[in-house]
Amino acid sequence: MSAAAASSPPPSRLSGFISFSRIAALMVKELIQMRRDRLTFAMIIGVPIIQLVLFGYAINMDPKRLPTLVVSADNGPIIRTILAGMQTSGYFDVASGFASEAEVEEAMAAGTTTYVVSFPPNFERDFVRGTQPQILVEADATDPAATSNALGALRQILESAFRPELAGPLALRAAEPLPVDLVIQRRYNPEGITSHNIVPGLLGTILTMTTILMTALALTRERERGTLENLMAMPATPLEIMIGKIIPYIGIGFIQVAVILVCATLLFHVPIAGSLFVLLAGTLLFVAANVTLGYTFSTIAKTQMQAMQMTFFWFLPSILLSGFMFPFRGMPVWAQWIGEVLPLTHYLRVVRGIMLKGSNLFDLGNQIWPLVVFWLAVGTLALVRYRRTLD
Repeated sequence: MSAAAASSPPPSRLSGFISFSRIAALMVKELIQMRRDRLTFAMIIGVPIIQLVLFGYAINMDPKRLPTLVVSADNGPIIRTILAGMQTSGYFDVASGFASEAEVEEAMAAGTTTYVVSFPPNFERDFVRGTQPQILVEADATDPAATSNALGALRQILESAFRPELAGPLALRAAEPLPVDLVIQRRYNPEGITSHNIVPGLLGTILTMTTILMTALALTRERERGTLENLMAMPATPLEIMIGKIIPYIGIGFIQVAVILVCATLLFHVPIAGSLFVLLAGTLLFVAANVTLGYTFSTIAKTQMQAMQMTFFWFLPSILLSGFMFPFRGMPVWAQWIGEVLPLTHYLRVVRGIMLKGSNLFDLGNQIWPLVVFWLAVGTLALVRYRRTLD
C-alpha cells in the first residue's frame, strides 16, 4: 500500500447513505415541478394574502350603520332629537319617514332591517308634562353579536341626545337618569342563545365544505384512474354526464341535512318556526348549486389535490364573508359585494329566517333568486369546460 493511500482519511459512513448532490438535485426538481403547477403556486401566494386582507380589513365585530325603521304618529322636536342622536352615534342608519306596522313586520321577516324604534301616540305631550313616555326598540337578535353593542350603548346615546333639550321649563328633569322609559325587545332570539344562531349556520357551512369537495373529485378521480376516456366514449351528452354525477351527491347532502336538523332540535333545542317544506326546498337549491360548483372545479382541476385546493380556496371567503362567523353588515361595502356573490350568504339568511323567524317563501324571495342565478351560471360553465375537455 502506498504512503498516499495510507495517509488519506477513511471514507465517511454517512456519505455512503446520503448524497448531498442527489438531495440538491431532488430539491431543484421539486421547485421546478412547483413552478409548473400554477394552481398550487397560486394557493401558496393567494391564501395568505386573502387571510390578511379579510381579517385585516373585512372583519369587524362592532358593526355600524345598521338599518333602522321608525314607527310614530308624532313628529315633534323631541322625537327628531332622539332620532338625530341615534343617527349621529354611528350605530343606527335611521330611515327617512315613518313606517307602518305592516311594513315593519315585512322588513323584519325579510331581514332588511335590524332595528325598529316605536314612539307611542302623544309622546311629546307626555314628555312635556313630566311623565316618562315609553320608547320601544326592537332588534333582530338572530345574530346577537351584530346588535349587542348598539343596544348596550343605546341608553348613553339617549342621555346625550336629551341633554340639550332639558333646559328652561324642562331643566328639573335633567336630574333624572333618563326622562323616558326605554324598552328593548330582542326578537326571534330574546335570550340571546348563541347556538340558535350558530347551529343553523353550521348547516350551510358543512354542506358547503362537503358537497363541493365530494363533487370536485368526480372527474379528477376518473382522470387519475384512467377511466375518463371510457366516460368520454359513452353515448351520453355533457349535460347527462353532469346530471348523473351530481344527483348522487345531492342525495348525500340531504342525508347530512337530516342528521344536522335532528341534532339541532334534539341536542341544541333550535326551533323550526317556519315551514319545513320551504326549508327543504331552499336547501335543495343550495345543495344543487354547491355540487354543480364542485363539478365545475373537477372540470378545471387536473388532479384530486388541485380539486381539494380549489375547494379550500372557495371555502375560506365563504365562511368569513357570508355572515356565519362575523356580522355581515359590519363588513366594508366591497366585502359585502363579494359576500353577496357567495351562495352561503343567501342560504344562511334563508335557513335562519325559516328556523328562527318563521319566514315564508315570499319573505325570502330576495335570497332565492341569487341562488338560482348562481346555479345556472356555474352549470353553464361546467358544460363549457367539459366540452373543452372532450376536445
